[in-house]
Amino acid sequence: MLSLEHLSELTRAHEADLNAAVREFSIGKTHFDFNTAPRLMGVVNLSPDSWYQESVCLTTESAIERGKLLVAQGAALVDVGGESSVLDAERVGATEQTALLVPVVRGLAGAGTLVSAETYEPSVAQACLEAGAAVINLTGPGEAEAVYRLVAERDAAVIICFVQGDNVRTVDELKLEADPISVMLEFFAREIDRAQSAGVQKIFIDPGLGFYYCNLDDSSARIGRQMEVFLNTFRLRALGWPVCHALPHAAEIFKDEVRCAEPFFAVLAALGKTSLFRTHEVPRTRAVLETLNVY
Repeated sequence: MLSLEHLSELTRAHEADLNAAVREFSIGKTHFDFNTAPRLMGVVNLSPDSWYQESVCLTTESAIERGKLLVAQGAALVDVGGESSVLDAERVGATEQTALLVPVVRGLAGAGTLVSAETYEPSVAQACLEAGAAVINLTGPGEAEAVYRLVAERDAAVIICFVQGDNVRTVDELKLEADPISVMLEFFAREIDRAQSAGVQKIFIDPGLGFYYCNLDDSSARIGRQMEVFLNTFRLRALGWPVCHALPHAAEIFKDEVRCAEPFFAVLAALGKTSLFRTHEVPRTRAVLETLNVY
């Protein structure tokens, strides 16, 4: 149960991490002052298997149109993905991902939009960077070193996602530790070192709360873990880099009001001092952050 007593205990236990500063940097011509205010990243899904139908665009034209709309609604970045991370979604090969993503990335980047391309495939990352992507949303460490080198060559940014497996489509069960943050700190410290060794200078870390693991099918257990990680996010800032969170939907609880779920979780993520909010609901999430006076 979330309570003031719970929040008080959390802050007392990790007081040293509360005011940890993270690096600030520019992506393209936009400077991100992560120690002052968070930013929003909207979502465009090019896969029909993606669960959040409001974000699904099945043509290049509709994807570019949605991306521009998200920017007008307040998104600083637009994340474009060609393969759903849902466990039973159809696998999309690197060639097909490239064919889907590149025209959209090129169209949005050409219009001045900062584009993040979600992939775990080095060849897809390379094609998207060449098309104008400013960020690679890396959904698995399996071939991370190749991706890090590509990102460094383009002076781009990378979002390092916490994934227990080579990539988000090869995961099975999530190892559930008493303190999930300690495991993430180890994972991110290792990946940050690999990225910096490859020359990457702009890094986000993402706890991967929107990914699917077969042993988290109990909604109460999954949502409880997500809430715990959101509130403990400030502890990850001790690594020195901004934290990105993909806001989940908790459809089993919210049901017909599922579009309210991400704004709800945004409250918890904001309390945890999240820097970048990946959301399908940009206007709703923006309103929540403005209400909290953190946006």
